[in-house]
Amino acid sequence: MSERIKRAKRMNRIMTAVFYAVAVFFLILLAAFAGKVIIGGFLGAKPEMFGFDRQGCIGNQLFNTVYLVLVALVCSVPVGIFAGIYLAVYAKQGILTRFLRICIETLSSLPSIVVGLFGYLVFLVFMGMGKSLLAGALSVSILTLPLLTTTTEDAVKGLPEGYFQGSLGLGATKWQSVFHVILPACIPRIMTGVILAAGRGFGEAAALLYTTGSGSTLRWGNWDFTSPTSPLNLLRPAETLSTQIWNLQINGQDRALADLASAVLLLLVLAFNIAANAWSRKIEAKNSGEKA
Repeated sequence: MSERIKRAKRMNRIMTAVFYAVAVFFLILLAAFAGKVIIGGFLGAKPEMFGFDRQGCIGNQLFNTVYLVLVALVCSVPVGIFAGIYLAVYAKQGILTRFLRICIETLSSLPSIVVGLFGYLVFLVFMGMGKSLLAGALSVSILTLPLLTTTTEDAVKGLPEGYFQGSLGLGATKWQSVFHVILPACIPRIMTGVILAAGRGFGEAAALLYTTGSGSTLRWGNWDFTSPTSPLNLLRPAETLSTQIWNLQINGQDRALADLASAVLLLLVLAFNIAANAWSRKIEAKNSGEKA
């Protein structure tokens, strides 16, 4: 027995070392990749590249990227959360529910360029939007819906059953139990889905090539929603950082500008992740009665 215990402890130490080595390897790989992109991007940058002119700058594209992702999240987060709650709490197990889950899994595995073509046919051809920020945001929301739905469903099902039963036992209705007990307890895990969805939106290019168009002529100070040069107009063409990178690389244009756009995009995703995680921890601390 003692020899068996020794072998088990030795194997445990070996496997622990292996897992630590794998974790360190990926950490170094991530740091090296991020460092190369960020340092390489800013080393070749010029001050005028940070401006808001149409050509040779990234300011308009940076604004378009943030604006498009926010619009996409506004469209997809409520629908995804409601769909996840329905599947976890309200849906009865049967053929229809299984078919719905298969549809969600299929949608999550679709290539983004297929979704972009779908967005082009529906939003541009049938609805007549033209290439616009709204068409791109709706296409991105289609890509992120399955992720948000699955994350919410798993978060609700992962809670102890006593949460829901205890709330019902205190006289709350199912609707009240979901929105006042279950949903607040699931916020940290749902925020993980939102972060992943936003990350996909920030880096999406294939779907946007069909739907948002290229170029961004904006007049800062023009806040008329109906004006084609207004930054807030949802129906104007809107080149994002990812599509700008693709256009610059495919056409062999300003390589330094493409490197700078890549670095800024990476920092943007990092900043969003940090802010979303901090907000999630604050909500979790508040729900548990701790000091935020």
